[in-house]
Amino acid sequence: MDLDPGLAALRPLGGFSVLRVVLPEAVDPPGRLPSLADTYANRSSDVYGNPLTFRIGKVARALRAPDGRVAASVAQQGLAARLWSAALGCAVVYGRIPDLDPRLLRWDPDAGAPDDLWLTEVRALPGDPRTLAEAVLDGHLEPLSAALRAHHPVAPGLLRGNAASALAGAARQLERWAAAHGRPEAAARTRALTAGLFAHPLLADTGTRTETSDGTAFRRRSCCLYYRVPGGGVCGDCCFTRPPRSSPRAPSG
Repeated sequence: MDLDPGLAALRPLGGFSVLRVVLPEAVDPPGRLPSLADTYANRSSDVYGNPLTFRIGKVARALRAPDGRVAASVAQQGLAARLWSAALGCAVVYGRIPDLDPRLLRWDPDAGAPDDLWLTEVRALPGDPRTLAEAVLDGHLEPLSAALRAHHPVAPGLLRGNAASALAGAARQLERWAAAHGRPEAAARTRALTAGLFAHPLLADTGTRTETSDGTAFRRRSCCLYYRVPGGGVCGDCCFTRPPRSSPRAPSG
């Protein structure tokens, strides 16, 4: 299926997979929002100042995070989940993905899915694992990690673990959607693409991935630090089975 100008086939997949498409000259809201390229370069915007600083502060206040490292980790994982969900969703339902060049994506750090990401032009690319990895890992998550680490002491292995966890979560949601709508071919394509992505050098050592009757299961080798949030506990794929009693730094992978 060819990419349609509005990426309408993503809408049934749910908010995290939906990618808004608008014209670059639009004023409300994407025309005034920073591009992700500017965000990764730590350039200030007219709307939010430094977008990453704004987002991390918003996450910190919402979670009552005890330090900036925790909020930076949670913010990074949230954006990783959005990017993987949109890209993997396109690859599964269309067989192709749009060019996700950070210069083409506007980001609203004050918004939630699906109103946080706005694509200003739809350019079709292949929907294979290599192109997905180039689009999301190389194009976004590596420069995002560098931008975060310029201001927060977050371990690279932790951020790679977040990227892997976000990918596994996106795959599970797609497989559940496929099962609920009688789309076994979509589930099979999701598994094949996810397996190819987890073979990438940046993800291969982040944890253990298995196929279950409920979809893609993943146990990471690092911790996103969510257990340090008041009442947070550990995530389902965490390297810990219970919150550590005291740990100045969690494993970074």
